[in-house]
Amino acid sequence: MPPQRVGALPRQQSLLLPAVINPFVQDTKLSNAAIIKCVLLGIFLVPLRAIFITLVLMVLWPVSVIVTFKLPLKGAVEPSTGWRRFLCQRVMAALGRAYFFSMGFRVVVKGKQASSHDAPILAVAPHSTFFDGIVCLVAGLPSTVSRVENLATPIFGRFLRSLQPVLVSRTDPDSRKNTINEINKRAKSEGQWPQVLIFPEGTCTNRSCLITFKQGAFIPGVPVQPVLLRYPNKLDTVTWTWQGFKSKTLLLLTLCQLYTTVEIEFLPPHIPTEEEKKSPALFASRVRETMAKALGVPVTDHTYEDCRLMISAGELTLPMEAGLVEFTKISRKLNLKWDNIRKELDGFATMASTCKGGRITIEEFASFLKLPVSPVLEDLFRLFDRNGDGTIDFREYVIGVNILCRPSNTEDVLKMAFQLFDTDEDEKVTHDEFTALLCSALGVSDVDMTKLFEAIDADGSGFITFNEFQEFAATHPEYAKLFTTYLELQRYQAIQEANPGDLELAGQPSSGEEPEESTSDKKDD
Repeated sequence: MPPQRVGALPRQQSLLLPAVINPFVQDTKLSNAAIIKCVLLGIFLVPLRAIFITLVLMVLWPVSVIVTFKLPLKGAVEPSTGWRRFLCQRVMAALGRAYFFSMGFRVVVKGKQASSHDAPILAVAPHSTFFDGIVCLVAGLPSTVSRVENLATPIFGRFLRSLQPVLVSRTDPDSRKNTINEINKRAKSEGQWPQVLIFPEGTCTNRSCLITFKQGAFIPGVPVQPVLLRYPNKLDTVTWTWQGFKSKTLLLLTLCQLYTTVEIEFLPPHIPTEEEKKSPALFASRVRETMAKALGVPVTDHTYEDCRLMISAGELTLPMEAGLVEFTKISRKLNLKWDNIRKELDGFATMASTCKGGRITIEEFASFLKLPVSPVLEDLFRLFDRNGDGTIDFREYVIGVNILCRPSNTEDVLKMAFQLFDTDEDEKVTHDEFTALLCSALGVSDVDMTKLFEAIDADGSGFITFNEFQEFAATHPEYAKLFTTYLELQRYQAIQEANPGDLELAGQPSSGEEPEESTSDKKDD
């Protein structure tokens, strides 16, 4: 009896495609007219502005030295008071404004900034450029969260020290805990420390959405004032993302503009409820929703980890978009860790190494598996191809491997699958046994399985042991469905007979979701 085909499984709303596919790409296109305008204006503006910037820095640096005189190089035990705070919040803030004015920035402020008593923390978004530091000047130079490496930057490192920032170290394993404790201490100092300004997104985006907020600003459970940033300019010369113009190019283009407008809007402080105080994630989510509504943009579950994946994809010669999977949402749903999903990217890159654009077709999928295109293989491919476009991208691959394949790699299931191959029960699978059953499972005949057999037969003994079979299935999860075809079909059929139409992606019901009816031309997500 030929194997029955696995039908589509119910849609899962939590794995739908994000509202914004790639918030980390900057796609400004410069027309010939824009380039000519930049060149003509730049001839006069760039030298003039460079002179003014130099003059401001010549005054700013000695003031920073005076403010930080005899203060510890790293960290701050007590907040600055007296003349130090006056120089910092008045003189240096004025010089900072002059610095941005020299670059041609025109600042428009909306709303009213709350006091440190009413809102100890300022949450600023969207974070899209290194020019966003201008909000610190408008806010009166509050404390910021910064990498410790930034203190070594010439001139600006000294300026940063004068702000008494909360320092983060990538090399210190206790850095995250210490950072949270320091933010908590300053936020609850009842005005002794200046306000703490945080960019909760943690990385730069293209302002098309608000990505997942990190929880650091919301753990203290104190009122947070949302601050919005907008750059309503005809030509975008400020957006600095992982894929787009380099910082030097953006700086030069900005200096070539007559002026660059930045709008800073202070929204009313968000006072957390008791529920939000107990759940920083909920607090962060609600503040983000408020800010997104005011900006008129969607929210997505992209995070800084998606940036890391995109960079890793580039290192593997994949298009950077191939690394975007909304790590937070999918990892929460599938219980994935960063290291695991990075390994999945390696596997996807191996499969996609011969493809163009980082998308895999059914033919390339079959070639990677060293198998012919067959009805069963097409069914497996369709389970990966969540949007039904005939290709698999990395996001679909991660979902497919972790929901459709890895559950099949348990030791008991693999033992049963191995016993199916081992027809003479000698605990060894020969080439003929392997070929006969797999051809039957795939519904094909007279296919050369030599390459696949040799890949599993690690020691070249001419037969496959259970350990070899198990190791190969663990490192090549794409095969799990093929190795256990009959077992899986029986399981699906049994569940369908018991609970028709109630299958979840992983074979388990979802909580609080109504399954939608699937059709042949409507793919699951």
